[in-house]
Amino acid sequence: MGILSSLNREQKQSIRLLQVGTFLEYFDLMLYVHMAVLLNEMFFPKTDPHTGSLLTAFALCSSLAFRPIGALIFGWIGDNIGRKTTIIITTAMMAVSCLVMANLPTYAQIGITAAWVVTLCRVLQGMSSMGEAVGAAIYLTESIQRPARFPSVLSLHVADQLGTLAALGLAFLVLSFNMNWRLAFWAGAAIAIVTVFARTRLRETPVFLEMKRKELRKGIEDLNLELDPVRGAEVNATWKERLNYKTLMSYFFITCGTPFSLYLGFFHFIPVLKESFGYNHGDIVTHNFLLASVAFIMSIILMYLSYSIHPLKINKIRTRLALLLMILLPFLMMSATSSVQLFILQSLILILALEEAPSTPVFLDHFPVYCRFRSATLLFSIARAVMYTITSFGLIYLVSYLGSFGIWVIALPIAVASLCGIDHFEELERELELLHKRIRGAS
Repeated sequence: MGILSSLNREQKQSIRLLQVGTFLEYFDLMLYVHMAVLLNEMFFPKTDPHTGSLLTAFALCSSLAFRPIGALIFGWIGDNIGRKTTIIITTAMMAVSCLVMANLPTYAQIGITAAWVVTLCRVLQGMSSMGEAVGAAIYLTESIQRPARFPSVLSLHVADQLGTLAALGLAFLVLSFNMNWRLAFWAGAAIAIVTVFARTRLRETPVFLEMKRKELRKGIEDLNLELDPVRGAEVNATWKERLNYKTLMSYFFITCGTPFSLYLGFFHFIPVLKESFGYNHGDIVTHNFLLASVAFIMSIILMYLSYSIHPLKINKIRTRLALLLMILLPFLMMSATSSVQLFILQSLILILALEEAPSTPVFLDHFPVYCRFRSATLLFSIARAVMYTITSFGLIYLVSYLGSFGIWVIALPIAVASLCGIDHFEELERELELLHKRIRGAS
């Protein structure tokens, strides 16, 4: 890839290894969600349609509820033992959960134990995804300099979109051609095991090693980074300062947008497709596969744009357009009279998604190094757990009472809060740029 030609061989290898792990995490997480109708019948007792819908929502939320616990555990490991160690552990956890699910007997064979075990596997997947998703982004943020850092971290976003796309493609094959669904989990486990061993070749990030070296020698208050002036200023700007609670809240509100946009784009309109347009589960999977293709293409576009345009500018424009779309959304929903129109509307929601990409490395830059892993993973996990729960269950009741306008209750506050958060990080970036200019002038 031309825009990453400035990277050395070791950096490129790190990107590839992290991309594989990120792909795997999202492939396994989303595979169960999109095959929930089939798998719930195998691992849970027979239910009525309403309970079945709740189990589908539970399949999505069960991997999220324990994410904050995973964030606390892996955040501590990441900040005290190392970024590399955390990434290897989380990949190993995913491999184990895949192996268990691939070989787990069904409810008909072992009863309620099957339901408990599959739920435990989903919880482990959700916990491990915290260390993986944020850990990989932190690793590249601390290992690669700007501006190549931006598309490098965005390549992880492309990998997670590709993982979702692959999960949907495999779900389609299983449902359409009666393939053995266990093959998918065996494949996921095999990839995970290979990735665990491959990731042992990663080196710890220079920023983390420098911090530990200085801690041992002088203590954190005497740190004096001996890096190049620009990189040193960048790290020093976030090394000694205390946690800025405005920065924490800004990041939290920005990350709240992703769960809402993904649920709205992929899952909210499923009942409409079934009831109004006669879609069966196979049709839904095909429909979502095409939507995932749109999201995948958009992630590639963002990756290329982030090299030449500051990511925060991209986020700001995208969020403003998303706010406008959310204002118009109830009217567009009521005027949609075909599945094609609904698909276009869902595509717009995903294209203008309220999400942290492509500015993830910018946000991470402004967390103190000594607690970067803990802070980012904890906020990320709480935002995901809270917003997926509020959105998946809340929209059902809001729309039933307020019609399509119920979406405003969640959408508008999130969009406005995201814009305020982006404004805060723009201010921090201006301060950092001034610091760089003073150092360059002094040198």
